[in-house]
Amino acid sequence: MTTKPLEYSAASHPGLTRSNNEDCFLSKPEQGLWLVADGMGGHEAGEVASAIVRDTIEQNTRTNPHLSLLNAIQQAHLSIIHSAQNGVGAPGMGSTVVALKSQDYRYQIAWVGDSRAYLWTPNHEGGRLEQLSTDHSYVQMLVESGAIRAEDAEFHPEKNIITQCLGMQELAQVKVDHIENQWQKNQWILLCSDGLTDEVSDKTIAQILGNANDCLAAVDQLMHAALTHGGRDNITLQIIESPLSQSNRRKGLWQFVPHLTGDLTKDAWIFGASLTSLFGLLLYVVLS
Repeated sequence: MTTKPLEYSAASHPGLTRSNNEDCFLSKPEQGLWLVADGMGGHEAGEVASAIVRDTIEQNTRTNPHLSLLNAIQQAHLSIIHSAQNGVGAPGMGSTVVALKSQDYRYQIAWVGDSRAYLWTPNHEGGRLEQLSTDHSYVQMLVESGAIRAEDAEFHPEKNIITQCLGMQELAQVKVDHIENQWQKNQWILLCSDGLTDEVSDKTIAQILGNANDCLAAVDQLMHAALTHGGRDNITLQIIESPLSQSNRRKGLWQFVPHLTGDLTKDAWIFGASLTSLFGLLLYVVLS
C-alpha cells in the first residue's frame, strides 16, 4: 500500500547571537524522508559536517531504497571522518541528527546526539506531546543514574554536553537509537535542534501545537517563540503530518471557521448558519 506524500513545514534560522547557521535540514516527502542536523566545530566546519550528514543520508537512501535509516546514519558518521581526513571541513567537526522515515502508515525515527523528535497527538483536552527521542547527553546520563531529577535537567549548567555525535573520531561506530511506530489520525511529528528546546519548554511547545491551525502556522509560531525567548543558538525545526490527517485541514478560507466542536464540517455548518441568520436579521432591519 502506498500513500501520497505527507504534508510538512520546515524552517531554519541562525538565531540572534550567531553569525552563521551550522544547522541544516532535509525534507524529501517523495522519499518519505526528513531530518534535522546540528553541526559543531566552529565557523564553516559545523556547516560542513551537518551538510555531509544531510547529503550522505539523502543520496544513500535514494540510490538504495532498502538501506535502513540506521545504516545510512552510520555511513554519514564515516563520511564526516573521511572528509576531515581529506581536508574537507576541519578535524573535530561533528553533527547531531534526528531523522524520520515514513512508509505507508508506519514510521521510524533514528537519532544521534541531542536533536529531538516529538509526537503530537490531538485529543478532546487539546492534545498530548510526547518526546520520542532520548538525548545522548551528559545530563541525560545523570537523570538515568538517579543523580538528578528529570525536571532539573532543563536548568542544568552542563545540559548541552553531548556524549556522542556523528564524526567523533574516537568512535568506529556510533550508537544509533531508534523507535518504530504506526501513524494515528491527525498526529504530527516535530523534529528540531536544541536551539528550539533550549529556549522553549515542552509545555509551551504543546500549547503552540494545540492552538495552531496547521503545521505551517505551528512552525512559524515555534520559531517566533524561540527567537522571542532569546534565540541564543541556531534554530531548526520541521513538522510532518500523519498520512491519516484530515484532507480538509483548516487552510485558506477554512482558517476563518471558528473551532467549536472539533469537527471542521460541523463547525462550518454552524458558522454558515450563524452568518446566514445574521445577514437575514440585518436585511430585515434595513427593509423594515
